[in-house]
Amino acid sequence: MAGISDRLKALGVQIGAQNIKPPPPRSPNGISQVLSGRTVQTQVGEAYLVEKTFTVGSLHGRIPLEIDAPLQVIAEWAGDPRIASMQRDCFAFIDTETTGLSGGAGTFAFLIGAGRFDGDTFHLAQFFMRDPIEEPAQLLAFEEFIAPCSALVTFNGKAFDLPLISTRFITHGWQRSFRDYPHVDLLHLARRLWRDRLPSRTLGNLEFHILGAERTEDDVPGWMIPSLYFQYLRDGDARPLKSVFYHNAMDVVSMVALFNHMAGLLARPLECNLEHGVDLLALARLFESLNDLETAARLYLAGLDHDLPQDALLEAIERLAAIHKKQGNYTQALPLWEKAAGYGQISSCEELAKYYEHHARDLPTAIYWTQQAIEIAGSPRFPLYQRRQILPELEHRMARLLKKSGSSDPPASDIIPAAR
Repeated sequence: MAGISDRLKALGVQIGAQNIKPPPPRSPNGISQVLSGRTVQTQVGEAYLVEKTFTVGSLHGRIPLEIDAPLQVIAEWAGDPRIASMQRDCFAFIDTETTGLSGGAGTFAFLIGAGRFDGDTFHLAQFFMRDPIEEPAQLLAFEEFIAPCSALVTFNGKAFDLPLISTRFITHGWQRSFRDYPHVDLLHLARRLWRDRLPSRTLGNLEFHILGAERTEDDVPGWMIPSLYFQYLRDGDARPLKSVFYHNAMDVVSMVALFNHMAGLLARPLECNLEHGVDLLALARLFESLNDLETAARLYLAGLDHDLPQDALLEAIERLAAIHKKQGNYTQALPLWEKAAGYGQISSCEELAKYYEHHARDLPTAIYWTQQAIEIAGSPRFPLYQRRQILPELEHRMARLLKKSGSSDPPASDIIPAAR
């Protein structure tokens, strides 16, 4: 009867150690040879740390690494009044490089970049996972670094970075210590401010177009980063990871400059001398959403002094007119509606018709503007699907106005009533 060894051999199982090939030699270009860093001892083991400091006020592009603007408006936008009274050393700036871009329980943050102000310096710390077994130490060292802070700043961190870090903490049976921190996610604010001018609001694009900073050839596209780390785990050669550390460091530093720039825009929107009119309109919409109608109106008016695309121009005119209407200032609203009506804006024609019917008690002029709206809706350039929806409403308004005025026919469309 065959023994166990014979049966294992029959199955192709190697017996003994004499023929086992040694693992391939690790590269001499390990992380400590490639990047100047140090190991830090935690309660759960060693973590590898790469650090860099920047002088507060030094420029990243054309924006200083500083937070020198009042934060009341950015706190209101973020929906957390605690931010308004915070000083610069309260904020931790966080960015991760991961083993995958989709998140989930199987995704690791192999590099966590974190920065905070410390006196007259900005301290950048990058916590690197040399081996997955070091993850508990990496997380604990990161947590200790941001412990002096009481608020977080990220770029898309609400959707990606923070949920991922939280998952890794939970995996090890810990609670993340920052779950109740105020959080400013700069991506969402960037979309509000620059979606009309910049086709892409990635951090790298904002860095170039808004901050005036340009990365060197040391950078690497984000989609390549997971594969570079996996290759490092296979061969131990850390040289390709230099570009990953550079990418991560620039992301963190850019967040500081971008946060400072955004805070300044919101704190002093009328003093920023913005060169792009669409940027002024974006700021105006944001202040309008915060119900600061006075500032919004001044920003819309400033935007109208710029050379705007027609769709932006008409939006600014109608939004400014709507603010004046809300404030009961029809003297300012009327010429704006008339200007928009001259561009074929039905909504402005309707506003004029409502005003002359209900406020000025001028039915001939109300009928005139309703007729203008009907002709615009009936023109060939007007979309058919909108015409089918709008025309019945306009015709109903016209019939009611004619009945109210005792007239059977509207005036000729090119005759403006003398009352105007």
